[in-house]
Amino acid sequence: MNAVHASVSQEVNVAVVIVVKFVKIKFVKMYSQKIIKRFKNPKFAGEIKNPDAIGQVGNLKCGDVMKIYLKVDEKNKKLKKIKFKTYGCIAAIAASDAMCELAKGKTLKQAEKIKYNDIIKKMGGDVPKIKIHCSVLGTEALREAIKNYNEKDGKSKR
Repeated sequence: MNAVHASVSQEVNVAVVIVVKFVKIKFVKMYSQKIIKRFKNPKFAGEIKNPDAIGQVGNLKCGDVMKIYLKVDEKNKKLKKIKFKTYGCIAAIAASDAMCELAKGKTLKQAEKIKYNDIIKKMGGDVPKIKIHCSVLGTEALREAIKNYNEKDGKSKR
């Protein structure tokens, strides 16, 4: 490698390091440690084999997609198990996880009453305004899954 290539390569490496540091600083300022922790270690991420219901919603503007899986106790209609698979940003994944934590153990009727503000509060309350739609998506995905369950349950009782 000649001196020109070495110099350009070194400059590119320095530029990459600066950009990475800038992005890390930007994320740290944008999200609280509680949100970042939930994003890095979600308790409810994954898929349920043979779920009783699935709900999926997406946001065309930002590209986030949330898929919620439910296992329901047939006797008392409580959510025994809830999992999510989310394609999206830090806030979308943290909101999906917080929503699952709020919903687990609740009856379907109680879970349906979860509001986006409840999810924001569970996330720590300091969600950037531009990311509030992620908690709204969480409530929509949960309601879709419950609707899916009710449709299946209604058909099985006929």
